[in-house]
Amino acid sequence: MSDITTSTARDSERARHTPSDQSNEARRYIGETGLVRDGDRFDEKRLAGYLHDTVPGFKGPLVVRQFEGGQSNPTFLLDTPDAKYVLRRKPAGTLLKSAHAVDREFRIIRALSSVDGIAVPEALVLCSDDSVIGSMFYVMRYVPGRIFWNCQMPDLNREERAALYDSANETLARLHTVDYAALGLADYGRPGNYFSRQISRWSRQYESSRTEDIPEMDRLMAWLPGAVSADDDLSCITHGDYSFHNLLVHPTEPRVVAVVDWELSTIGHPLGDLMYHTMEWYRPAGVDARGTLNGADLTALGIPSLERYVARYCERTGFTLSGNLDFYRAYNLFRVAAILQGVAQRSMNGNAASANADEITQLIKPLARAAWRFAIAGGAA
Repeated sequence: MSDITTSTARDSERARHTPSDQSNEARRYIGETGLVRDGDRFDEKRLAGYLHDTVPGFKGPLVVRQFEGGQSNPTFLLDTPDAKYVLRRKPAGTLLKSAHAVDREFRIIRALSSVDGIAVPEALVLCSDDSVIGSMFYVMRYVPGRIFWNCQMPDLNREERAALYDSANETLARLHTVDYAALGLADYGRPGNYFSRQISRWSRQYESSRTEDIPEMDRLMAWLPGAVSADDDLSCITHGDYSFHNLLVHPTEPRVVAVVDWELSTIGHPLGDLMYHTMEWYRPAGVDARGTLNGADLTALGIPSLERYVARYCERTGFTLSGNLDFYRAYNLFRVAAILQGVAQRSMNGNAASANADEITQLIKPLARAAWRFAIAGGAA
């Protein structure tokens, strides 16, 4: 299973178990911790000794808690009397070669932490010695904050929503205008032809995992390659899963203080990140527990329109949105539908624990139909 499939699979799992009413304070945040799960336990004393030798100022005693949720890379809160830290590790056992690359996460966070105005936790140490806790891991400094799940953010007032959305926009714009080559990241991904390569990738996955015929998916696979904009060679650092559930918000102020979960980051097209992020505005209702802004009274909420949000991003980056919004809308919904098709097939084959093939399959058709409607609006015949 690819990293991006893992990410979407865990989102679909959350969608089945996260209540749709997100106004309750306890449901507003993700990031609660609990006892370390049996399958993820390790020698905490050995870890403490390692950190004492490698992290300046580290002093025990150490208390370890595990973050709740379905992260593909298990994540832990390390609590000491003087400071808190976060540890992310590869899962134990045999893994796909390219999956769970915590060393890539560490590399990108450490590089970006040297750039003023980029909101990432401070990366402290990467350990590739499996004898310490059983698998590769890295440790970063803990950043206190809130994580909002529902994109309508019912517990915030109008002014707070406006400020937080603007902060998310500014944070993404700053990331996309970083000179990644100057940071030593020229080899962090493959620049150019981003959308063409992505459309080909997800078309192949859909075909290989097809369980029934969905006419809209066939039409999308035929139309999307020819609708790619001529500026497909534009490249920048992309997060890969830039969404409010991966943005740490200041404990009391409506501003982003850190972007987390960099496992899908690469060198890609900025509009891939932007238009994935802005699915909040055009995602059909009922397909994601994060909800949607589609049909919402944005003026009353204090949230800008999609067009204004994109325009503000372009003002900040200097990028020009070529092509049309409907292509990007169609592409992102198509991509999610293709990813979920893979999850559904693995579930039907018994290879995806706790996934429900029938429930997931029911999400694919509305996503495909919505994507094709946007394709028609974007010029598809």
